[in-house]
Amino acid sequence: MLEVHGVFKSYATPQGPLPVLQGVDLTLKPGSSLALMGESGSGKSTLLHLIAGLDKVDRGSIRSGGHRLEQMNEGQLANWRRTEIGLVFQQFNLIGSLRVEDNLAIQARLAGRHDPRWQAHLVQRLGLGELLRRYPEQLSGGQQQRVALGRALASRPPLLLADEPTGSLDEATGAEVLQLLLELLDDSPTGLLMVTHSPGVAARLAEKVLLCGGRLAGAGER
Repeated sequence: MLEVHGVFKSYATPQGPLPVLQGVDLTLKPGSSLALMGESGSGKSTLLHLIAGLDKVDRGSIRSGGHRLEQMNEGQLANWRRTEIGLVFQQFNLIGSLRVEDNLAIQARLAGRHDPRWQAHLVQRLGLGELLRRYPEQLSGGQQQRVALGRALASRPPLLLADEPTGSLDEATGAEVLQLLLELLDDSPTGLLMVTHSPGVAARLAEKVLLCGGRLAGAGER
């Protein structure tokens, strides 16, 4: 499913290169879930962006679905993101000019995998039936994040990447959204890699690792 091996990443600063990741190794099996934890600035989002093909490694390899991301050009990476992964962010990133039903379908349509029956199932499970004709600005934060989850899962991606998906929600709403996500992934081949600062959220996933000093440590199973 996902293999990260010996990944290094640094960024240029006026004072010289700033190392962020220093030899990260990580494996995620199909259908499994992994929480990536660490302090602010530890490189969690950087690692997620590398795995999503939004940035390039300095050294090392990232393999997913038979692809080596560091060997792919921008066009290949864009196509891979459309077809092989789902992305969920803290800030929802819905398209404001599209109604809920179209926001839900857009990723699957781009991937050539739009399935009306699967989308109807997602709508029912996520409780979005009465919201399909609304625009994102007419929704609460929790409702918007449920739409974002449905959009990411509509194409049935092998890998779902989530960056603090409940971070901007209140505790009760965040717990509800997380429960819905885990239920939808139950008995699914989709693997989940989630960046979170919350020990409570991490405890709900099958495994957790801690990013510290540019390396992963403290792996453990639920």
